[in-house]
Amino acid sequence: MGKKVRLFSIFVGMLFGSLMTLPASATIVLSNTRVVYNASDAETSVRLVNNGASPSIVQSWIDDGEINQDPSQLKVPFMLMPPMARVEPGQGQTLRLMYTGEQLPSDRESIYYLNVLEIPPKANAKEGENYVQVALRTRIKLFFRPDRLQGRSIEAPAKMTWSIVEDHGVAYLKASNPTPYHVSMSEVALDANGKLTQVGEGMVAPLQALSLKLNERPSRGARVRLSAIDDFGAVRVVYSDLQP
Repeated sequence: MGKKVRLFSIFVGMLFGSLMTLPASATIVLSNTRVVYNASDAETSVRLVNNGASPSIVQSWIDDGEINQDPSQLKVPFMLMPPMARVEPGQGQTLRLMYTGEQLPSDRESIYYLNVLEIPPKANAKEGENYVQVALRTRIKLFFRPDRLQGRSIEAPAKMTWSIVEDHGVAYLKASNPTPYHVSMSEVALDANGKLTQVGEGMVAPLQALSLKLNERPSRGARVRLSAIDDFGAVRVVYSDLQP
């Protein structure tokens, strides 16, 4: 599922104000948990559906990793249409994403994020009465994939290399990604004779590495159990040996 980020907008007619937390659940559901934009495509799309009983206003934008940046200040190589729409209950809306042609690395994927902010209908408050309106943001990964990259994205998790490194007496599991694809890790564990020790999660960028802190060094013969998320949001499990 895309990451749900609660945004709290207090008092009608005001953009900012006192903040408070209220329980809420999104009624706008995305068809994707991630988007892969192939460089050869003229455009790609994401479908939204309103599963609620009331209409919702939806604002959408793309960011480059700055999660709290004002959308009007972002400069990304994509155009998204429509940036705002009203979605009736039980109805859907298609978001169209178009690459605008700015230069991006051709030897590896680039990552951006698609944001969908769901603004619920105005509450039935009495005149002059303050009330709280809660908006929910869904944020999913958008991978821009150049043509003719080496290998296939589905093969990337198995090509990861793993080693134990130390820094100031603290042990880390180092995940190295030699491929041109991002590897999204929903879970990393060490398997020692069938006993699993959870290590962490995260994403390793192309040709980069990520170190996960260990509570203790693994026993001899331990293997890495990686649960990786593929292009379609499915989880695939891969086992790898630790490098000496």
